[in-house]
Amino acid sequence: MNLVTPAGAASQCVLVTVSAAQGSVPREPGAWMLVFDQAIEGTVGGGHLELQAIAAARQMLHGETAVTSALRFTLGASLGQCCGGVVELALQRLSAAQLDSMRGQLFPPGVPVALFGGGHVGTAIVQALAPLPFDVRWIDSRDGIFPALLPQGVQCEHSDPVHAAVDDLAAGSMVLVMSFSHAEDLDVVAACLQRLRKRDDLPFIGLIGSKTKWATFRHRLEARGFTHNELARITSPIGIDGIRGKQPAVIAASVAAQLLLRL
Repeated sequence: MNLVTPAGAASQCVLVTVSAAQGSVPREPGAWMLVFDQAIEGTVGGGHLELQAIAAARQMLHGETAVTSALRFTLGASLGQCCGGVVELALQRLSAAQLDSMRGQLFPPGVPVALFGGGHVGTAIVQALAPLPFDVRWIDSRDGIFPALLPQGVQCEHSDPVHAAVDDLAAGSMVLVMSFSHAEDLDVVAACLQRLRKRDDLPFIGLIGSKTKWATFRHRLEARGFTHNELARITSPIGIDGIRGKQPAVIAASVAAQLLLRL
């Protein structure tokens, strides 16, 4: 994910960071928010806590000398928040150059996800993963399948044959397989299993489909020489048990939650 300075915002901003927290609080130490003159990026917890932090940050942004660079809030009735904890915030005014130099710190690389398949479910999953801490490599063998507008952090790739892309996936990639063709799905899964034999660096391989589809794939993969223990590395069907809807957005929410549980 890359920071895009909000349209119309001043070049300078104030970085508000949760420097310490005790008890029940809405955000953890290290959570941050950028306060521009006319825009906000990020959050330190919402509610009156955040409103007061924004007000203090904008006073600092406008050069008011009485503003302190450290704030302490008890989340009780007087603040209109009953969490009961204590939050300490650090305020730092940043120039445009300072903000640019901090991009890597504020937006570290996400966990790599390789998604094979540009259909309706693949599109929904890409949209679901975009605001989450993932960097998506979206792969399909067909031309003209990807939408013109893509979320930040998503890279599209045409690969024919599609399974050829498996060999150079980033180490640690979580893989989701849902192409338009069961034959392609089988080849991608087989390529992932071969990579596990060589490098064992794909922590999650998920195949969309029914239990019947996986049973068929299992037999075909066994015929290719893959063992029971190797096939146990494949998750199929994908998604969280108990979420039964088959609409693309429902599947996407379930799969996104499944991947988040593995971080």
